Amino acid sequence: MPKATLRPLVSVLLLVACSVPGPPPAAAPPSRKLLTLEQTLGQGEAVDFTGELPGYAWASDGVHLVRNGQDGKVWIDPGTWTESAPPDEPAREDAADGIAAALIAAGVSEDVAKDVSPRSVTRASNGGALLEVAGDLWWVQDGAAWRLASAADGAVELQEASPDGAHVAFVQGNDLVLVDSATGARRDVTQDGSADVFNGILDWVYQEEIYGRGDFKAFWWSPDSHWVAFLRLDEARVHDFTVIDHIEDGHFRVKPEVTRYPKVGDPNPVVSLGILDVTGPGAVRFVDLSEHAAEEPLVVRVDWSPRGERLLYMVQDRIQTWLELHDAEPHTLAQRRLLRESSQGWVNRAEAPRWLADGSFLWLSDRTGQRHVYRYGADGTLHGAVTSGAWSVREIEHLDEARGLLWFEATKDGAVDDHTYRVRLDGGGLLRLTREPGQHALTWNPARTQFLDRFSSLAQPPRLVLCDADGRVLRELGAAQAPDLQTYATSRWELHRVPARDGFELDVALLKPVDFDPARRHPVWLPTYSGPDAPTVNNAWNGNAWFQFLAQNGVIVMQANVRTASGKGQAVTEAAYLQLGVQELRDLEDAVDWVCAQHGGDPARVGISGGSYGGFMAAYALTHSQRFAAGVAGSGVFDWRLYDTIYTERYISTPERNPDGYARTSVIGAAADLRGHLVITHGEMDDNVHLQNAVQLIWALEKAGKDFEFVLYPQSRHGITDRDLRWWDRRLVWRTIRERLLGEG
Repeated sequence: MPKATLRPLVSVLLLVACSVPGPPPAAAPPSRKLLTLEQTLGQGEAVDFTGELPGYAWASDGVHLVRNGQDGKVWIDPGTWTESAPPDEPAREDAADGIAAALIAAGVSEDVAKDVSPRSVTRASNGGALLEVAGDLWWVQDGAAWRLASAADGAVELQEASPDGAHVAFVQGNDLVLVDSATGARRDVTQDGSADVFNGILDWVYQEEIYGRGDFKAFWWSPDSHWVAFLRLDEARVHDFTVIDHIEDGHFRVKPEVTRYPKVGDPNPVVSLGILDVTGPGAVRFVDLSEHAAEEPLVVRVDWSPRGERLLYMVQDRIQTWLELHDAEPHTLAQRRLLRESSQGWVNRAEAPRWLADGSFLWLSDRTGQRHVYRYGADGTLHGAVTSGAWSVREIEHLDEARGLLWFEATKDGAVDDHTYRVRLDGGGLLRLTREPGQHALTWNPARTQFLDRFSSLAQPPRLVLCDADGRVLRELGAAQAPDLQTYATSRWELHRVPARDGFELDVALLKPVDFDPARRHPVWLPTYSGPDAPTVNNAWNGNAWFQFLAQNGVIVMQANVRTASGKGQAVTEAAYLQLGVQELRDLEDAVDWVCAQHGGDPARVGISGGSYGGFMAAYALTHSQRFAAGVAGSGVFDWRLYDTIYTERYISTPERNPDGYARTSVIGAAADLRGHLVITHGEMDDNVHLQNAVQLIWALEKAGKDFEFVLYPQSRHGITDRDLRWWDRRLVWRTIRERLLGEG
């Protein structure tokens, strides 16, 4: 195929189908098959290097196990292992048919009513059912149905019934609305919703960087259904950003899409926290956040105490160097600060407190540089630490106050593993429940006397065992069988600990070529992400066919957890603070030097790839290091001044406060230093990392007289979801490896 290399002042987009020759035969035993490139994306003959575990789960009685067999479900007594047929379940009226009948009686067409999916129905505690039909919001109860809101008045979003089912809240036209589920009486909680003001619904940056991608809901019912709290976001000063669809179907004009998007240093949305007494006639009142106004606060979590007597919220400063947990009495809004976390780097958004019966609570904190569990009194007085040590708690899994026990996942026995532990609330009796190395997923019976453990490691395919409450194995239930591991020529992953230049140990995974010869030099391919606290290497079975394809074709695949993405605690992660990419690249260089010195890597044939933060790292490596011959940078942030406020300023502060840090981390600013062959790819409609990043890097590389390639993916956003474009991208990466590392161009 003709090369589409970007020469100085000439931008050529790779937008035509490429024809990539098939891989040369890899050295493998004649009885072993070789993968095709198509198979690495699930096309052609199916291939499975993982297999499946037997289908065991806890039965509905919470005592028996249930197994899906060829002749249906079988119940098993876990004590005697005797099998029996499941008990007959009581006949139930088909809920979907009942809802459809009620809708038809209310005037909904039969075709529309019968097309309602049961999964779209939300059951309320008072027996009612909430559902959306053709954009309208309906309530069905006792065989009758009535409309609560019409799409003719604007799209109905984020609907949720109160815990008692008496009211339904939703957002319409960026206003929060309440409807009495029994009468349909409507109450407009807010009336200022607009393109500038969001009530009960999050804007782009709050959902992406705080509450979670795709989670736009910004109102919260109290457990007693008496109150509803919500966020109000004023976007009047937030700048617009426009992405363009050049392929709008059936048209010859472009389609612009405008989003409020604050780039670093720009104004954030101004946040307010409102509360309404659902049972009374009063108006919305707002929590007083004025003491933090100078620090441009973020409200990063909203919650209620277990009985609804206190509204809780967490607030942070703009650059997230501190976090405070506050509560407020809902009748008076009298508030108090329960605790404050601060850091020389940044403070992560905290998990919600875990409450105990006396009003005290458990709290996860990184204050020592490792995340541990602390117990606080109801008034915010610290009672002490429940866990401690040179390791971190990943997640609180379960609390049993009556027995004084806490279950949690932690890194105590290795950051690449995932183990579950149990400890008393006084901090004593710490016990590891998962015995084998690797990643574990536990399913407990309701009494927490036994659990199913599904686990694997890089060396061990998935297994399933039944364990007692202390982790002793009661019965082996099966191991995943993957015959393709024997049918195809495959290699096995190796897990290593590699000393960096300062002695810090990096977790590194290697997949060597199927025909590996220690006397020869082999090209190295390094897929990475390397974003803060986002490990690439996990000690879990990896059945990735693409990596096996590379191993069949003579390539060493290496993945490395740089220290800032090692999972080894906040104190380690903060090495990235104010200098994104700098420490990460040093660690990747050290991993490359190690594989070349110890495991047959060829220092002249090392490539790197990644998407999003990994795309930044791939381009940063080729402009700030001499170790890499090629790189594929997908959807990368090529200058952090082009990304959003909340993510970027958490790690690197603002350009005004840290101009040197922004300069050191810029790929665009270092375009003239490009070494090796860089391939840049980007989605045309990426509303997260904007195409502007690629365009500005292209411009800088052209001005610097550098050769490179650029591929644009029309109508794609942040990541490639279109099947054809994913195939196109895979061929592009494989061609880059063949031409730049295998010398077959």
